[in-house]
Amino acid sequence: MSRSSLQENIYITIFGTHTPAGKNFDIALIVTILASITVLMLGSISNISAQWGEVFFWMEWGFTLVFTIEYLLRLYSSPKPAAYARSFYGIVDLLAILPTYLVFLFPTAHYLMVIRLLRVMRIFRVLKLMRYLQDSNLLLRSLMQSSRKILIFFTTVAVLVTVFGSLMFVIEGPEHGFTSIPYSIYWAIVTLTTVGYGDVVPQTDLGKALASFTMLMGYSIIAVPTGIITAEISQQSQLHRTLVKCMNCSRAGHEPDAVFCKHCGSQLAEPDDRVVQTAEG
Repeated sequence: MSRSSLQENIYITIFGTHTPAGKNFDIALIVTILASITVLMLGSISNISAQWGEVFFWMEWGFTLVFTIEYLLRLYSSPKPAAYARSFYGIVDLLAILPTYLVFLFPTAHYLMVIRLLRVMRIFRVLKLMRYLQDSNLLLRSLMQSSRKILIFFTTVAVLVTVFGSLMFVIEGPEHGFTSIPYSIYWAIVTLTTVGYGDVVPQTDLGKALASFTMLMGYSIIAVPTGIITAEISQQSQLHRTLVKCMNCSRAGHEPDAVFCKHCGSQLAEPDDRVVQTAEG
């Protein structure tokens, strides 16, 4: 078997889901990801870790070896390895294996907190599941398309909490618990997001009035990012339906999971083939 045909077969198995081998590979990888996350969580429980720590250690290295081989095979079989490595899923796949190897760089007791951080970073493996969850790419595209609007909204909220926090610092002052502007901004964030820890509260009438206005403002703006993302998801869904065309009558507007054309009754292309048609069209 030539190198090119080997790469093609690996690519179809790893990146595709329309073949039995591809489906079995995806199922096996999902089970491995869930098992690795379970081991990570169980390892954070002291009494379980004390009894099964060595087993978890070797299981973790086994998972890391599996994900390393998978990552290298993706690079090997991808038509554009550099593009895959820089993509969202490529970065996530790298983060899934990197922490285990980085532990070797911090062997001394002085860096125990760093080692703990690297161990927890393995939770990024759960993001690998996004590749196999239905409509996860739709949600990801919607978030990317909404990023500019969300950034503007975030900037507006940041300005509001800075203003409200500064005003509360001036009104209440250190004698009422607002010891600094940053701490007052923390209060404004907690209040604007309607969390309300209650660790510091205004005492003066003017401060309470400002707090009431901040709470009402929080309820007014809390639905804004939800509306932005919902509108973008609706737009992306409509776009996806428009791109699913019937090869027989060339009419679009089908649902992503449709099997037959709603206009002529012909069988539609497989989902993976639809992506190819969309890219070519």
